Amino acid sequence: MGDTEGAQVAAVDCPDGIRQALGAHSTMTLAYVDEDGPQACAVLYAVGGGGRGPVLYFVTALTTRHGRAFGESGARVAFTAQRDGQEWSGLTGLQGRGRCRPLAGAERAAGWRVYTERFPFVGESERLRAALERTALWELRPDWLRLIDNGRGFGHKEEWRA
Repeated sequence: MGDTEGAQVAAVDCPDGIRQALGAHSTMTLAYVDEDGPQACAVLYAVGGGGRGPVLYFVTALTTRHGRAFGESGARVAFTAQRDGQEWSGLTGLQGRGRCRPLAGAERAAGWRVYTERFPFVGESERLRAALERTALWELRPDWLRLIDNGRGFGHKEEWRA
């Protein structure tokens, strides 16, 4: 499906349908490019942000291949989120692009609250909580999102641009 790259789009809030779809899923596949070429990784994410656009929070170490790539100046990522096992006629999911950054201080504390509210099992396991608290919490701010919803008609899509 084609992209709207270069199209003039008015600054509007992210549509409720896209926000609801982001909240309906919990795993995204992040794609990036580094010195070794393209790569992808799956991470659990939580949705926050009350402004015009959503903010996605996820955990990964700065020392992983993707952590190093996300931390590069000017680095961009692409991502998808969808449920497994869907029939094509009802397929729904999201595509997006944006920038990531690791959080610290009060920003990390606020993001961590969003993340642990979404995934309460993190706090229920002392071992898991301690391990995740020692790693980086990242913020992904999408600047383009596309919702695909074949249940509303084959190829139905809704887009948002920051």
